[in-house]
Amino acid sequence: MLGRGGTIGILGGGQLGRMMAMSAAQLGYRCIAYAPEGDNVVSQVCDDVFHNKWDDTAALAAFAAQCDVVTWEFENVPVPTAQAMPAGRIFPHPRALETAQDRLAEKRFVEDLGGRPAAYARVDSRADLEAAVDRLGVPGILKTRRDGYDGKGQWRIGSDRDVAGLSLPETPLVYEAFVEFEAEFSVILVRAQDGAIRFWDSPRNSHENGVLATSTLPAGEPIEAQVEAARDLARQVADALEYVGVLTLEFFATRDGPVFNEMAPRVHNSGHWTIEGAITSQFENHVRAVAGLPLGDTATAAKTVTMNNIVGKDIKGAHGHLDTPDTHLHDYGKAQVRAGRKMGHVTRLER
Repeated sequence: MLGRGGTIGILGGGQLGRMMAMSAAQLGYRCIAYAPEGDNVVSQVCDDVFHNKWDDTAALAAFAAQCDVVTWEFENVPVPTAQAMPAGRIFPHPRALETAQDRLAEKRFVEDLGGRPAAYARVDSRADLEAAVDRLGVPGILKTRRDGYDGKGQWRIGSDRDVAGLSLPETPLVYEAFVEFEAEFSVILVRAQDGAIRFWDSPRNSHENGVLATSTLPAGEPIEAQVEAARDLARQVADALEYVGVLTLEFFATRDGPVFNEMAPRVHNSGHWTIEGAITSQFENHVRAVAGLPLGDTATAAKTVTMNNIVGKDIKGAHGHLDTPDTHLHDYGKAQVRAGRKMGHVTRLER
């Protein structure tokens, strides 16, 4: 158990690290972060930030020397960077990054556990893409195997014409068949160092332009009928990875049951509602897990909860949301406002 005043290191400089550090301070810990130069909003709430490249071995060693435990706040931290942290002091284990950073490896991993992803095919060439489209049909989505998020690195394929007109990137890809679904939802869990697992209620998620727009509770049908099956898979994933911290799996609710979409080995945008809407937030429970503390109650604390992302220039009018009772604004403090960028979120509760 990490003692009062201990130091938690955070790999990454974004808003997830910022909210994590705020929860850590509440529990009596200090945080320092490591991230390359940029608009690193985590710096607003950390005691120190190492602004160095991911492969700067000397800087990584100096950072690790100041940390009692280390975690990360986004899934594109390079695996070698995580592996450079002292074994037994980084949570989750870097194997979680290895699994989640490659969409093909992730799908195969989930299949081996009995999960059901959308039908897919590996694509390394135009001939592979043509064969995948011929076998799986259209519409479908072509995705980079690495680095894509929030709709980036994705191309919708609706016809053979789209295939012919697409300039393929020189990177490994995967083609996914379109899934007919009734709703999207996420399963968010926290796993302690002793293997104990707790789940938050699953929200119904809606996306706009590939970016999460809204998470709503209660999720309603058909999600609530499929949550237990999705939780069973999420539990198997967490146990197989010997995971410590918050883990998120996203699903499609279909007529045939839950279809796995992707996993995020971190606190997640669809769990932001837990800050005000649950007894213990995902950020506090992540800190509790990596620090070896008892996990907090994950029960929902309101009758209804709605979380809306604030994207791009909409942040300029964000204070207007506060005219509504029981509404909570989170401005991430980002200096650069641009289209499609998550700038904050607002959560509304009905008690």
